Amino acid sequence: RVHGEMELDKDTIDKLIDESFIAKTFAYKPYSNFGVGAALLTADGTIVRCCNVESVVFAPSSCAERTAVCVAVSQGHRRIRAVAVCGDSKPGVLTPPCGICRQVLFEFADTTPSGQRDMLVIMSRSDRSYVIEKLSTLLPYAFDSSYVERFTNDEK
Repeated sequence: RVHGEMELDKDTIDKLIDESFIAKTFAYKPYSNFGVGAALLTADGTIVRCCNVESVVFAPSSCAERTAVCVAVSQGHRRIRAVAVCGDSKPGVLTPPCGICRQVLFEFADTTPSGQRDMLVIMSRSDRSYVIEKLSTLLPYAFDSSYVERFTNDEK
């Protein structure tokens, strides 16, 4: 059991980490030389893995986590239970999702038994050791649909 009501067994954690490392080998990183791999675990148990894809103009580049979310959504998945992320970091250094990826991940976070939207984020080091945090810890003030609803209702 990990992080209270959110749980993953060790085999699933190891599988997600392995899949993220496999995905990283496909990273298109000619400009930064920093590959990132991500593996998502959807609510139905499907694993979706992707890598980062760079562009010479950095703005249209796509992080591994956002790429994986897009692939998962295009396959019909709308809820994600966990994500494992690894990168070409220096030894001993974790690779966490960037701020934009955290927000995109939150959009598709699964609903916990207590009714909160959240997921587990497994951040790996190059030696495959890892730290697990809840997304809500990494993104404590997530922007959700309630902000848009309030704005839309205020306009009426």
